[in-house]
Amino acid sequence: MSEQPEIDFFENPHPERDYYITIKCPEFTSVCPRTGQPDFGEIVIEYCPDRFCIELKSLKFYMQSYRNKGIFYEALTNDILDYLSKTCKPRKMKVTSRFTPRGGITTEVVAEYKTEIE
Repeated sequence: MSEQPEIDFFENPHPERDYYITIKCPEFTSVCPRTGQPDFGEIVIEYCPDRFCIELKSLKFYMQSYRNKGIFYEALTNDILDYLSKTCKPRKMKVTSRFTPRGGITTEVVAEYKTEIE
């Protein structure tokens, strides 16, 4: 996939209440932009929805679009957060990326979004 697919959303069934949704993508892959080697990891998305919730099938296709993309961990974590927070407009969102060891080093990147009204 060369283009990033758009993510679909559905109406939050309980917008009057704060509650949290955790989505885990344990088979995430991307490519190291320096070496061209694959990177394997897990992406965890935690959010408190406002009007909309993320539809999972479209999220799966969106995540798969990174499979052949050369991108650093820090950039992809923030890219995912930026796209989801802009389109879903949650009350709060946190994206955590955890990558498997490479050369004896593990990496975890956490990016957070909060609405202005807090």
